Amino acid sequence: MEQPAAIRPLGEDEIETTLGIVNEAAEAYRGKIPADCWHEPYMEAAALRREIDAGIRFSGYEIGGVLAGVMGVQRVGNVSLVRHAYVLPRWQGHGIGGMLLRHLCPHSEAPWLIGTWRAADWAIRFYESHGFRLVPEAARAALVHTYWTISDRQAAESVVLARPPLDAEAAFALIARRDG
Repeated sequence: MEQPAAIRPLGEDEIETTLGIVNEAAEAYRGKIPADCWHEPYMEAAALRREIDAGIRFSGYEIGGVLAGVMGVQRVGNVSLVRHAYVLPRWQGHGIGGMLLRHLCPHSEAPWLIGTWRAADWAIRFYESHGFRLVPEAARAALVHTYWTISDRQAAESVVLARPPLDAEAAFALIARRDG
């Protein structure tokens, strides 16, 4: 019998469960991203709390009462960011990430941006399969520094994907309109 599934907002009491999913799924980055960017654990509770306090709203995909994946969305100025998208390894390949993206990121005129590790080619392919496109390198750093609060090292090792797609000119125009 198929277990009922649902996408729902995550509550304050689910921080430890969210961390467990993030840290288990982030094992895919071990040995792929630069060693000085890897943390053990990948994300700590205090870091997740700071992300939530900064406005990231997490939702989860639940199967039979168990969370299988999590994804955060954050509004920053004139864009929405997809943040911390993780699916437990045993549930990857079952469409959970795609269902979370479709549910949380409706197609719109307003841009959606996703940042991920440059070395995470599997993640880039996944986002591209859902209509996101890599932003030209000429605009990548400016977007990262405008819309994310991450270390310079992580910024240098990241890419940005956008939906709808942005060329460099459109990306710089978006930045110029960030708060206006």
